[in-house]
Amino acid sequence: MGPEFLPVALCLMSALTVAITNVMVKRGGDVLTTRAVVAIVMGLSVVPLAPFVPLPPAGTWGLIFLSMGVHWFYQFCAIRALHRGALSLVFPVMRGLGPLATAVLASIWLQEDLSCLQTAGLVVASLSILVFALPTSGTADGRRLDRSALFWAMMTAVGVGLYAVADTRAARAMETPFTFIVWLFLLDWIGVTAVLLWQRKGRVIASLKPELRNGLVGGVAGAISYGLAIYAYTLTDAAMVTALRETSVVFAAAFGAWLLKEGFGRRRIVAASTLAAGLVLMQAAG
Repeated sequence: MGPEFLPVALCLMSALTVAITNVMVKRGGDVLTTRAVVAIVMGLSVVPLAPFVPLPPAGTWGLIFLSMGVHWFYQFCAIRALHRGALSLVFPVMRGLGPLATAVLASIWLQEDLSCLQTAGLVVASLSILVFALPTSGTADGRRLDRSALFWAMMTAVGVGLYAVADTRAARAMETPFTFIVWLFLLDWIGVTAVLLWQRKGRVIASLKPELRNGLVGGVAGAISYGLAIYAYTLTDAAMVTALRETSVVFAAAFGAWLLKEGFGRRRIVAASTLAAGLVLMQAAG
């Protein structure tokens, strides 16, 4: 495998694992609690690595705290979206609009510009992902979109774009991207855990017990996913990484049909093929 394919391989593996994380969070039922377990597991996963990575340069702590704040915004929007809507509805919108948001923000703050063909591939891929959000049910109730869920899914997509840009800036400012990965994970769990303790007063332990298994699996998958993504951010454009990573909607749709009994359908198979074509166009035009 040549070096030009390394970011592609990293992003595809990241896509698979981020889909697993979100399926586990949705499957647990208590989205907030499972998401907190995921964040804690991700933090614990990097503790053994902390002594072996360089400390962040003094001038980069502001970038780390900015990324941490953006991640909290993303997480809370995702929790609301997953709580209010089916995975097959909200996840494609959350992740499908992410590359477009990243491309716009990266052009402003990172001076990254895609070629015309890359932009066309990005648009095709993003629109294909949004097709997954359309309901497959034949009933009127099944076709009714949850406006609240879609709003929070769109806000989550904004969060994807924000953290892609913020994390890219921070990771590129470090001596090694692993420094940023370790310190982000060490701090990231604080926000969602604080909200959990506030929301589940007096019943934290009781709410944690049934969600531990899903949270543990989701946390390990999440650590792998975002570690791979941050490394890929240092190898190629942020918008490219985000777009390739959003093939996660195909994996999530498949897992949703299998584990959550949510519909897949012929239209989504066609959308998945169009998505792949758009991503191939982006890569070929790069």
